[in-house]
Amino acid sequence: MSYMLLIVEPQGQRRSRTLQQGQDLYQRMVEYAGKLKGEGILLATNSLREPAVRLELRGGKPRVIDGPFAEAKEFVGGFFLLDCPSREQALRYASQCPAAEWATIEVREVGPCYE
Repeated sequence: MSYMLLIVEPQGQRRSRTLQQGQDLYQRMVEYAGKLKGEGILLATNSLREPAVRLELRGGKPRVIDGPFAEAKEFVGGFFLLDCPSREQALRYASQCPAAEWATIEVREVGPCYE
């Protein structure tokens, strides 16, 4: 089974750090990714930058909305896509993620919307 660990960060948190603090935290995340890769469960990972852009298609007409979004207090700052046998194991890996110290780790099973 595949599980996605979404790193949900507070808006503006990255800007509150010094460059050195940000680089140190990023290095911890790189090391965590290396551990997952070494265990053979990491399928993909990447960081995501602020702000996002949203697209809606209503009545055949696209609407593009540039972020940051006033109603959003958080954003998805990155992800890890894992191949592991159970939700419990995915949660165990999520609990080892350094970002859990400053962000929320959302664990989602990957699969079809309708079966």
